[in-house]
Amino acid sequence: MVVSQAQRPPGRGAASPSAAPADALLRRYRAVRAGTMALAAPLSEADCQVQSMPDASPTKWHLAHVTWFFETFVLERFEPEFRPHHAAFRVLFNSYYHGVGDQHPRPQRGLVTRPGLAEVKAYRAAVDERMEALLAGPLADEAHRQIAELVELGLQHEQQHQELILTDIKHLLGCNPLAPVYRSAWPLAAVAPLPHGWVGFDGGLVQIGHGAEKNEDGTGSERFAFDNETPRHAVHLRPYALGNRLVTHGEWLQFVAAGGYAEPRWWLSAGWDWVRTNRIEAPMYWRRREGSAGHHGWTAFTLHGEAPLDPHTPIVHISLYEADAYARWRGAESGVPLRLPTEAEWEHAAQCHEAAAMRQANFVESGALHPMPVPAPQPGVPMQLFGDVWEWTTSSYQGYPGFRPWAGAVGEYNGKFMINQYVLRGGSCATPREHIRTSYRNFFPADIRWQFSGMRLARDL
Repeated sequence: MVVSQAQRPPGRGAASPSAAPADALLRRYRAVRAGTMALAAPLSEADCQVQSMPDASPTKWHLAHVTWFFETFVLERFEPEFRPHHAAFRVLFNSYYHGVGDQHPRPQRGLVTRPGLAEVKAYRAAVDERMEALLAGPLADEAHRQIAELVELGLQHEQQHQELILTDIKHLLGCNPLAPVYRSAWPLAAVAPLPHGWVGFDGGLVQIGHGAEKNEDGTGSERFAFDNETPRHAVHLRPYALGNRLVTHGEWLQFVAAGGYAEPRWWLSAGWDWVRTNRIEAPMYWRRREGSAGHHGWTAFTLHGEAPLDPHTPIVHISLYEADAYARWRGAESGVPLRLPTEAEWEHAAQCHEAAAMRQANFVESGALHPMPVPAPQPGVPMQLFGDVWEWTTSSYQGYPGFRPWAGAVGEYNGKFMINQYVLRGGSCATPREHIRTSYRNFFPADIRWQFSGMRLARDL
């Protein structure tokens, strides 16, 4: 099925041709595609094949799916005399685009042993060759604009899957009692702890959501944004304060030691049911080891293998239920009602302190692949807003006032998931730096933990 003109994303919120000339777009295409293969390089063929749970996907599937995206949404529409690389791939590597056609069941992706990894890599190489020929060839202005928009969407999509490759392979390796190492260089060094404090905001009528922004070269073109980040709109905020840093492992140990997982008064009803049903007693990847050098006998599985808990690093791999319970418990301990921030509060704070917060952000490019302690205090700035861990908010994932999903099949990207999910903000240590902006909205159900999810405290003023 050829994607019709009505099925492209509108120009609003997408990269414009003036911001992405053909040579720049081709360089960016090559860089993102190479980055994906670099993440897969440390893995064996067996590592790339296995699916550890229905929510995760094999690395091999990620490599093929992001390639399917370019073949289906760009080549199929714009390549002269298009022919599919393999007709069966249209169904096999379709994720959830009903407008494109059928999909192979998600929980069964790990059962697809063929095509093998070598054939998937050949698929990537073939599509890359055809994409490069298309991007380097002569194009009318309107065709170039439409291709540029779709390619940028595809690259942003691939960057999301780069993070998923890391989160999914961490879950897979974490299921192995041998605690395999993805990357051997341990990033942590001794640092002085930063006391928890508060950064206050006056509130009032503020603007959130994506709007026209300047590019680094000073042009007035709009930067890319997904449709769920639009439209920009006004929100009234009461005076509030955010924690000056993320909640740490050391602080979470206090919650565990105080019996936080065994006390129902801290938990939402659904969260308490989740704790009891799943026998949860600590964050995901924590392991109790007798005689361990870690704090209170706990260690944690990381992409660098199993390691003692570092009390100064941000807590990670927690659900919304856990984050909410911790805030209630800490509030009772401190005598001040505490909570999670709303996404509007988070975005407003990020707008106020974006430059300072970005300077010290720990994204995937740092190579740490693990949340890091605050590198250097910045008084009056809520640090670690970007990178390290995705920050849970209390905001349900729904469309902004006036939200319109993109037309056609790409409109299935975000809008249809606006039910029973919560918003996370800021990116993580597995997120590409250029992929994040203040308006970026991630979203997951309240019980997920395999993503690099953490928390920041908030309170009313």
